[in-house]
Amino acid sequence: MKESKSLSLLVQKFFSEYLITQRQASKHTIVSYRDCFSLLFHYAQKQYKKSASYIEIENLNVNFISSFLIYLEKDRGICIRSRNQRLAAIHSFFHYITLYVPEHLELIKQVLSIPIKRYQRKVVTYLNQEEIEVLLNTPDRNTWIGRRDHILLMLMIQTGFRVSEVTQLCYKDITMSQGAYIRCTGKGRKERCTPITKQLVKLLKSWISENNFNQNDTVFPTIKGNMMSSDSIQYLLNKYINIARKKCSSLLLKNVSPHVLRHTTAIQLLNAGVDHAMIALWLGHESIETTRIYLEADLSIKEKLIIDFAPIKTQRKRFIADDRLLDFLHTL
Repeated sequence: MKESKSLSLLVQKFFSEYLITQRQASKHTIVSYRDCFSLLFHYAQKQYKKSASYIEIENLNVNFISSFLIYLEKDRGICIRSRNQRLAAIHSFFHYITLYVPEHLELIKQVLSIPIKRYQRKVVTYLNQEEIEVLLNTPDRNTWIGRRDHILLMLMIQTGFRVSEVTQLCYKDITMSQGAYIRCTGKGRKERCTPITKQLVKLLKSWISENNFNQNDTVFPTIKGNMMSSDSIQYLLNKYINIARKKCSSLLLKNVSPHVLRHTTAIQLLNAGVDHAMIALWLGHESIETTRIYLEADLSIKEKLIIDFAPIKTQRKRFIADDRLLDFLHTL
């Protein structure tokens, strides 16, 4: 195996030359792809009993990639959408290496033929006002971690930030003067400014003063001062949700992820009478059509529509089929 065609080197070139230099991919894309390949090579190490640097292209055949995707769903419990995102990252890499390893063209074609998995779109989950209050009151604000987590959860619920936008939030991104707002860069490298409430401004000022942050410091660091990961935010949310369920039984019926907090923001805006086009701008959606899922999820809107409906006055009549075949069809 030539060094120039080693899988290890191709992966490094894929990130440094293709994603970063040629495509100028966003931080979010690079982090997503990085996580995918970290999981892939950790799985390969266990399957082939050798270190990641010695995994070869032949090892990443269609059977192995398929088993990896099954492992992500079954063992790690990721949803189908996340599974498809991981597969998209793998497909992108295999498209890239086509020119470098034409002798593996058949293997590449087989991997690229692995289909995106279809899934049933469910009504989005969100928290109601009682559930929000119980969750925010759960962290112990007498401790450093409790204060950090309380502010973090409140910020996510009020702003609708994605997890990646929260983990990368720095002190310099926050303006706390009159008309306070937070600037963040979302998907597609789109910048947006999100207003924040006086309550959140007060908490952030106290938190920043307590930690003596510099302009480039992350606002929600780990206890060691490092940037939090997406998994760590999921972990802390799970911890507080499990505690909150003992005080609020309705949470037992909900699977609460960080994205559910984002949905909660959208529903709150919708209930406040905010137009769905403005909600799309607030959340940094690519398309206004994306906000339609919140119209479908909000039962209060549907209840108002039912109240406005006038009762339909009709007389009941029994249906009588005029043909035996039609009679049969109507019984199906």
